[in-house]
Amino acid sequence: MSYASTEPDAPPSRGGSALSVFLRAPFAARTWREALYCLVAGALGVVGIGYLYVGVGGGLLLSLTVVGIPILAAVVAGGRAWGALYRALGGTLLGSRTTAPPPLHTKPGVLGFIGSWLTDRAGWRGLAFVLVKGIVGPVLGYLALVFSAMSVFTAISPIPWVLVHPTNIDEYGNERHSMFQFGSVYFDTWPKMLAASAVGVVACFLAPWPIRAIGALDRFLISALLGPTARDTRVHELETTRAAAVEDASATLARLERDLHDGTQARLVTIAMALGRAEDRIAHGGDAAPLIEDARTSAKEGLAELRELVRGIHPPALDLGLAPALETLAARSPVRVDLDVALATRPSRGTETIAYFSAAELLTNVVKHAGTGHASLTVRDDGATLVLTVRDDGAGGADPATGTGLAGLASRAATVDGSVDVSSPSGGPTVVTVTLPHAAPEALSGPAFRGRP
Repeated sequence: MSYASTEPDAPPSRGGSALSVFLRAPFAARTWREALYCLVAGALGVVGIGYLYVGVGGGLLLSLTVVGIPILAAVVAGGRAWGALYRALGGTLLGSRTTAPPPLHTKPGVLGFIGSWLTDRAGWRGLAFVLVKGIVGPVLGYLALVFSAMSVFTAISPIPWVLVHPTNIDEYGNERHSMFQFGSVYFDTWPKMLAASAVGVVACFLAPWPIRAIGALDRFLISALLGPTARDTRVHELETTRAAAVEDASATLARLERDLHDGTQARLVTIAMALGRAEDRIAHGGDAAPLIEDARTSAKEGLAELRELVRGIHPPALDLGLAPALETLAARSPVRVDLDVALATRPSRGTETIAYFSAAELLTNVVKHAGTGHASLTVRDDGATLVLTVRDDGAGGADPATGTGLAGLASRAATVDGSVDVSSPSGGPTVVTVTLPHAAPEALSGPAFRGRP
């Protein structure tokens, strides 16, 4: 946990009122990028429809034979390539930041390989996107771009009207020098042309918004169809938290081995040597009382070290519940801790363990970094979640990105789908909120979540 002075960045300006955004829209780089996207995506939509017609149609037609099934598998595999193409296009021109779905792990053997591709959800979702864009994309893109082009042409129409001086023949055989005709109305005078130009100018300011609407729709479709699904995200989270749990367990076991080897084992060797010398001195009629006293002192110190190790693995006070354990923790803290615990029911053992060690580490950080002699510890639950809050009025500036303490707390909380929220402006106060599920799986309360702060 770091308390370095880090002021949060100022929020970006909205760039003026809605009117100024509206007036700047035709000239904004975003509008031109999204217009280019509509043009490129429309062309790709036509190619994509051809791909689906030939690939899927041909594969289904040939599926009556053995040849059609590998073709369909290849077409589904191509769905991933289409997805990557549209994600790259959306990232470049739409500012979409959609991550790729997880890679496909194929089964061994030819049949396993083909079956894996045929059942690849990411490939089928990519084909679904190609289908939607092939049907809707060219139509919407064409309408939006044609509207934009007609708006610009109408806005500047007086210029070609003067330069070209077009001639039309009305229904009575008269020459009319007009650029537009709506029914029987000919735009062949300056007032009419200026009125048309004014309408075109207004349309130019409206033209970016259909283009932006298409961009927003495609950002949604790219996120919904070309990114990882909720299941994929959940699997990734479980893999990440499992890796964190394994690393935590390994670190805990390594620490226990080191403490036992360097501390308790060395203490027992000292006791054995002292008793050996005492035995030898007694055998020769000497005074062994000092050696026995040293052995007794070393035994007491060894017992204290063992109690500290046990407390680091699983605090005995937790056997009585989280509230008594936190009372003991607050009483042992060098700073004054205002404790307020209100639990409707007792949380699961895993949640209690994580909550206890989170509180212990946060109070330790207050002592080391906050520069204050007072802190408050509050615990509440609503039957579904447990919320532990530690607050201090110290120097502030706690930043999870510059230290391992808060990052470790977040990693440990994430193993049971919990979270850690930090609010620590420069100058304080620092408020750290740990939210945990009330009933964490019992399997998660083992060594992976044990360890002294």
